[in-house]
Amino acid sequence: MQVVATAGHVDHGKSSLVRAITGGEPGPLGGEPSGGPALDLEFASATLPSGERLAFVDVPGHERLVGTMLAGAGPVPAVLLAVAADQGWMPQTEEHLAAVDALGVRHGVLAVTRSDLADPTIALRQARERVARTALRGSEAVAVSAATGAGLDQLTAALDRLAARLPVPDETAPVRLWVDRARAGAGAAVVAGTLTAGTVEAEDELILMPAGERVRVRHVESAAGEPAGRVRGVARVELHLGGVRSERLARGMALVSPGRWTPTGSVDVRTRFGEASGRLARQMVLHIGSAAVAVRLRPLGPDTARLTLNSRLPLHVGDSALLRDPARRAVAGVSVLDVRPPTLVRRGAGAARARELASWPDRPDGGLVLRRYGVLRRSELTVMGCAVPPAALSIEFPDGRGDGRPRDEWLADPEHWEDLHRRLAAELDRHAAAHPLAPGLPLEQARLRLGLPSRRLVAALVREPLRVREGRVYGPPPPLDPDTSAAVRRLLAGLGPFEPPTAERMAELGLTPRELAAAGRAGALLCLAGGLVLPPGAGDEALRVFSGLPQPFTVGTASRALGADRRTTVALLEHLDRQGLTRRAGDRHVLGERDGPDAPAPGK
Repeated sequence: MQVVATAGHVDHGKSSLVRAITGGEPGPLGGEPSGGPALDLEFASATLPSGERLAFVDVPGHERLVGTMLAGAGPVPAVLLAVAADQGWMPQTEEHLAAVDALGVRHGVLAVTRSDLADPTIALRQARERVARTALRGSEAVAVSAATGAGLDQLTAALDRLAARLPVPDETAPVRLWVDRARAGAGAAVVAGTLTAGTVEAEDELILMPAGERVRVRHVESAAGEPAGRVRGVARVELHLGGVRSERLARGMALVSPGRWTPTGSVDVRTRFGEASGRLARQMVLHIGSAAVAVRLRPLGPDTARLTLNSRLPLHVGDSALLRDPARRAVAGVSVLDVRPPTLVRRGAGAARARELASWPDRPDGGLVLRRYGVLRRSELTVMGCAVPPAALSIEFPDGRGDGRPRDEWLADPEHWEDLHRRLAAELDRHAAAHPLAPGLPLEQARLRLGLPSRRLVAALVREPLRVREGRVYGPPPPLDPDTSAAVRRLLAGLGPFEPPTAERMAELGLTPRELAAAGRAGALLCLAGGLVLPPGAGDEALRVFSGLPQPFTVGTASRALGADRRTTVALLEHLDRQGLTRRAGDRHVLGERDGPDAPAPGK
């Protein structure tokens, strides 16, 4: 199926054409056909000579109903533009053409109607001249009369050729169905819209925006009201929904695939097909799909602006939309450049952002978006509508503790990742110079200094000669003198992971507090409070043991699990508490969040 919207001045014969082509009356969802000029969105469908099914969205042509017209034409890939032979080009014809051009519609057919009432030559020439200045240039033009039937076969053939030229959408694409009609059905709420891509089938779960509620598709119908197990775009579709009341549904809402779109109230855009951003009104209406949302506009560069929306919309980078100033009847097309733009609070931030956006294309790809953020979760790139760039570094972590849940995957721009590694080494040097007796930079401090959203990413950055142990990043270990190194090896020989050597044994080997501290800085020993020392991997091994205990756990439980005495267990827990790897919960302990809290993504 393909979908075409009508466009043109009021009473120029749009609805008559649809009636003549389809053999039926266009009408609203769940209502009676109007039988006259459309005052709201109306729908009809026909089978073309090739066998292609064509659905029509018939829009009103009155100047006070431009918003309704945009709700119908917004999601539709092609237009049937009607111009009456006896009236010629009219103001509303011009406004409709400007609107579909700003929306980026590039496919259409021009119909000069009522050719039985006047010679269509002049109207045809006027229309061709104006259409030639837009993205619809080259569209076929046909003179036709719905009253006599003259030219209807030629118009139907032109629509058939148009349908064959329209791009085939991706049936696996995420669903975004803009609601243009809603009503109460038999035991369910019913919505209708133009499905531009993707596939919807019964029992699918979708998200209703802007509320963010989950709803379930109980039943699917095609444009002709025929039941269908599944429908793929492009198509007119009706969905019977469970989990929501019909009175809560309205035109302009959207049903979207879960986890595939960014709900946003702020976007950076490039203005197209209209005035420079600085000349646009500061209060406008953004039209996308069937939605019409009031926005506040802040010019950035000559053709870029920040839009603050009154309601969240589910958007992708590269979306096309229309800005309209109803008072001036002016429109401008926009391309969405960023659905998660950075805040602009510092002096000069707007100008800096304009310089950054100046080099961006209208449809930024995943490589550009990843360079802008540096590091992102794969899912974050997906909800922005971007494919993973081939050069991206993939960093995977188990999600959970070996319970089979999905892995947490991050993506990094290669140049940014190398820069982070260099910065981490520099931060370790600065920390060692400032704190010579406290070796190792805590992962959380490193995360904050590098502006990373997770501690796990800091650990992933570490490679030789850097190392991570017990919640800290260490630089290259300082060399121990041969005598101390040999004494430490003899000290640890035969000891268990949680068995501290006695003070007498350390003294016997000549390991004074100074030598023990040096061994701790070198990572050869784990030095605890009270003069206790353990093998260097004791902390990590203890965390592994504690992860298998019911949380929270007592010191006694931990002691038995480790096979260690109470004094050693307490000292070890105090050490892990200081690292943020465990924490007190009353008189018990619980594992800390090893990954650390997620911070705002880089660039935010």
